[in-house]
Amino acid sequence: MRRSFTFLLRPTGKQAAALAACLEDHRVLYNAALEHRRTAYRTAGVTVRYGDQSGELKHIRADDPAGQGRWSFSSQQATLRRLDKAFGAFFRRVKAGRTPGFPRFKGWGWFDTVTWPKDGDGCRWDCQPEHPTATFVRLQGIGHVRVHQHRPVRGRVKTISVKREGSRWYVILSCDDVPAETLPATGAAVGVDMGVASLVTTSDGDPLANPRHLKASAGRLGAAQRALARTRRGSTRRRKAVARVAALHAKVRRQRLDGAHKAALTLVRAYDVIVHEDLRIANMTRSAAGTIAQPGRNVAAKSGLNRSILDAGWGVFLRVLAYKAESAGRELIAVDPRNTSRTCSRCGHCAKDNRLTQAQFRCQACEHTAHADVNAAKNILRAGLALRDAAQAA
Repeated sequence: MRRSFTFLLRPTGKQAAALAACLEDHRVLYNAALEHRRTAYRTAGVTVRYGDQSGELKHIRADDPAGQGRWSFSSQQATLRRLDKAFGAFFRRVKAGRTPGFPRFKGWGWFDTVTWPKDGDGCRWDCQPEHPTATFVRLQGIGHVRVHQHRPVRGRVKTISVKREGSRWYVILSCDDVPAETLPATGAAVGVDMGVASLVTTSDGDPLANPRHLKASAGRLGAAQRALARTRRGSTRRRKAVARVAALHAKVRRQRLDGAHKAALTLVRAYDVIVHEDLRIANMTRSAAGTIAQPGRNVAAKSGLNRSILDAGWGVFLRVLAYKAESAGRELIAVDPRNTSRTCSRCGHCAKDNRLTQAQFRCQACEHTAHADVNAAKNILRAGLALRDAAQAA
């Protein structure tokens, strides 16, 4: 399998400055390549492609040896491919009739990753294997940077990326041929219902708690954002305030990811078959504000619900669950979530009135009562097993 491993970097002050300069030069290259494409098409109707811009790199590096010439040629090609992928996605959206979203120029805070496409070409993972206690990664123009390696790297390192998050730097390894860690079979199947009160409720009646990390940090975040609003643009105090807000958001993100890993591991260890809802989270969290002519209804309530859904981190949890299930040899099935919370898991009667409250379910046909999330999870499990049986029969 292909997996990614993320480790914290421990650069010296000089290395941190070099990493920032590398990131800035790649951002400038990205913006210059975007401007080149825009200008060529606007003035002459010429479409500039990746091959054309990659061929110009040699001259750009020769003209700027103290700037662009310092960095790896292959990493600069990766930055140009990144722009080419942005244009490819733009044209696919145009053909599909969706909102196109033309590629934008990257500001200082919107370009945070540099990629080296091949280990050994401008970069080298574990460049000092003889060191008894520490791990280092060598990056062209930056040097041997110490890595806080908290777990072993499996498989064969293919690409190396460096990412900035606030004041921290991370190295991300993309590895091929990572061996699967198959778990012993349990013979059990489960349906899971995603929620806000509980992150997950299983068909066995076991809830997994929703820690609500954003809500827990709301006071500190609010104070930090109010302090940011009082600062003057371009000032030193504003830079420090921005860093404070970014650090708080990064902590919430790490807490949410850690909780998702633990919840997914609990399910993967206990069940062979896991059935979940195929949720469209972007649609569910769409704003209800509307327009001036047609304002939305219950805007404040919808805003609060959106915030709770995003704080729960359903998307993060489902992504983590998918790769953990694949690695462990478990079967993961996604089903249509429509009417799973309105249908009686005993008799199959479907009606809006069946769900009396957020937590209480009472069938109007057979008088069956249950916790609403447990009832929905049982319906999800039944639908998933039916899909699996149909696929096997076909």
